[in-house]
Amino acid sequence: MMQCMATTAHTSPATLQIMVASAQSLDESEAAVGLLSAAASTPEHASHHRTFSAPAPSNSSGLDIVIQNPTPHRLPEGENATPLEVIGTTASDKLVIVMVGLPATGKTHIAKRICRFLSFFHDIPSQIFNVGDYRRQLCGAQMPSRFYDPTNEEGRAARQMACDTALADLVEYMKQDGVRVAAFDATNSTMLRRRHILNAIRSSGLGVKKMFIESICDQEELLDENIKKVKLSTPDYRDMDPEEAMADFKQRRAEYMKVYQPVEDADGSYIKIINSKQFIVNNIRGYLPLKVVHFVMNLHTLPRTFFLTRHGQSEYNLLGKIGGDSGLTPAGLEYARRLAEFAKGYIAVDPNASPEEGDDAAGATPQTRPCRLWTSTLRRTKETAQFIEHDAQNYTFDNGETGVWVQFRQRERRNLDELYAGMA
Repeated sequence: MMQCMATTAHTSPATLQIMVASAQSLDESEAAVGLLSAAASTPEHASHHRTFSAPAPSNSSGLDIVIQNPTPHRLPEGENATPLEVIGTTASDKLVIVMVGLPATGKTHIAKRICRFLSFFHDIPSQIFNVGDYRRQLCGAQMPSRFYDPTNEEGRAARQMACDTALADLVEYMKQDGVRVAAFDATNSTMLRRRHILNAIRSSGLGVKKMFIESICDQEELLDENIKKVKLSTPDYRDMDPEEAMADFKQRRAEYMKVYQPVEDADGSYIKIINSKQFIVNNIRGYLPLKVVHFVMNLHTLPRTFFLTRHGQSEYNLLGKIGGDSGLTPAGLEYARRLAEFAKGYIAVDPNASPEEGDDAAGATPQTRPCRLWTSTLRRTKETAQFIEHDAQNYTFDNGETGVWVQFRQRERRNLDELYAGMA
């Protein structure tokens, strides 16, 4: 009998991608190029081995053959480490986020981004409870603006029912083991409604932390853009004339404005977001709430472009092997060189900017846009990005600030490593 060391096998090779995104301003975004694992394969980041006995194959020399797969990529934090998680006295606390704001102020977008951030980067289970979805299920989708009139008793009762149904589901969700975060997404525009939510959570006996996130937007151009791009595509206005839908939605917003009360210190912990540029933070404590505040203060709301690519051909790709942490073949290195040319000549060029002053149309120098580069920690992804240039340049951002930007500054993220597919 011989002893064999075997690592995980899988039916397909790893698919790693590079992500690139343009950044419109230093404060608003860091757009990225990253190498992302899109398909599971043998874990090069796992430390699992399996030792088993098997009949030793015979050969002409009569010696036993020892078969070993390459040593996988080991995590210094341990094989079961939670990505980017830290140990602290409040790290295991549960949190309920209550969104506040008039319609079309980006509440749902912010809630979705927070939950996605906590889930992807911190492996924290989270879920959004959107009261609008409950209202559509209970009352139907296309309700006229008078339904939201605060003096409409029938409409107010229906909206209260939707609120209570969503709250009940949120409470049941937060009672589950391992669940950490829930976002209650609605206008929650009055102090009375917010007290009702807090009382319902307290009476449930959950013992969770609570914080409000109020989104305020008073810039008409931003509101109009958000209504056209987001609100008019919802089930509430599907197949409606755009002008009619716009008028109805603005009237709905006006109905909420009649009774709107901004969040105050008496409400408890909160962060106010004003036009995505100004922030007011009150009485925020604890690991999770502070993580949320930090993320929200760096959240951008404008669209970004991401470029994804597979890593260049690796030595194991050429041999048909799965696993290991091999480097690139000559063909893979050639791909890396061409990728660097593409990054400089296309990704880094701002397609919406006019040529710099003093340049004629024929020899105009294109304006660049700031970009970021993300890779995993695996060797083949880092070698794929090795020829991308990292020039330092002065850049004036959308908020008027001028600073030095290092183009395609590289960041290695273990979260982008290939997925662990289990042991064979």
